[in-house]
Amino acid sequence: MTTIYDFSARTLGGQDKSLSDFRGQVLLIVNVASKCGFTPQYAGLEQLQRTHAAKGFSVLGFPCNQFGAQEPGDAAEIERFCTLNYGVSFPMFAKIEVNGEGAHPLYAFLKTARKGLLGSERIKWNFTKFLVGRDGRPIARYAPNVDPAAIARDIGKALGPPA
Repeated sequence: MTTIYDFSARTLGGQDKSLSDFRGQVLLIVNVASKCGFTPQYAGLEQLQRTHAAKGFSVLGFPCNQFGAQEPGDAAEIERFCTLNYGVSFPMFAKIEVNGEGAHPLYAFLKTARKGLLGSERIKWNFTKFLVGRDGRPIARYAPNVDPAAIARDIGKALGPPA
């Protein structure tokens, strides 16, 4: 059975990274953008990262420019924006497409595994979130307007009881 560990992605720094490097962690995979009305969610995503990282959790950010051209910058500009404005410490990947023929294979998998409203696979906007369990299988999909703090309970369940 396919899991996210079967995929790789290029980091903002330009290195190919296998998602199997995150094996055993709970992940929140998010398509992000720097000039979106939801961009302030970076703060909430970073808070989730800081709160849960020691328990085996990570946010993975995937910049995307497919929605209103709201991520126009190159990798250096994206990294600078995230660091200076939100202190982002979670892994950020190179800009990708999430819809259409050029959709990154990871997103093709996520969209099929966890469909959106009314069974739609298409990503509707920036900051769509996918919660992935320790086994690499998607657990849930959250709409762009779902505040990261509202996902904390589901993250806690996926992480399991304290060791």
